[in-house]
Amino acid sequence: MNLILFLVIGGVAGWLAGLIMKGRGFGVLANIGIGIVGSFIGGFLFRMLQLSPSGRIGELVTATVGAVLLLAVVSAIKKA
Repeated sequence: MNLILFLVIGGVAGWLAGLIMKGRGFGVLANIGIGIVGSFIGGFLFRMLQLSPSGRIGELVTATVGAVLLLAVVSAIKKA
């Protein structure tokens, strides 16, 4: 059950990041991948800033912040 919830949160976070950065999502599998990688990035960043979000909403916020950062870096690399 935790794996399914992890994938759902990753998918939603990736979709939200896509909306924030480009105005649309990238498809279900890409959204899940972006959200999962973003959750690791967001978790690392939040730990460094000594922030500890709790609950499912906190997990979603963490993953979304990480996914937005991931998309921002990828976009900057593509432009260079």
